[in-house]
Amino acid sequence: MDENVIGFVAWVIVGCFLIGTGVAAFFKKKAVGFWANMEVEPVSDIKKYNCAVGKLFVLYGVFFMLLGTPLLMGQNSPFILFSIIGVMIETIIMMVVYSLAIEKKYRKK
Repeated sequence: MDENVIGFVAWVIVGCFLIGTGVAAFFKKKAVGFWANMEVEPVSDIKKYNCAVGKLFVLYGVFFMLLGTPLLMGQNSPFILFSIIGVMIETIIMMVVYSLAIEKKYRKK
């Protein structure tokens, strides 16, 4: 099997794990944690909060996999830079959306 395909398959597996995390959030009864090693702030509507976090993780996983397509051109391709910078930007956007939209909307007052 070609090295490029192996790298892309590994990238897609990570993306599937992220999507699986999002899908699992839809079915949780307790509020899903977003930040590692942090307690979840009390939320007003757990079901809607978990749905919003789940959608965020599913979208993150889908875009993560799309950003991995330059791996098919080779790991020394100049387009690999799009994957690296794209994932960095995507991660920052995810944190901003969570902090400014989801957490603010569902935090218990």
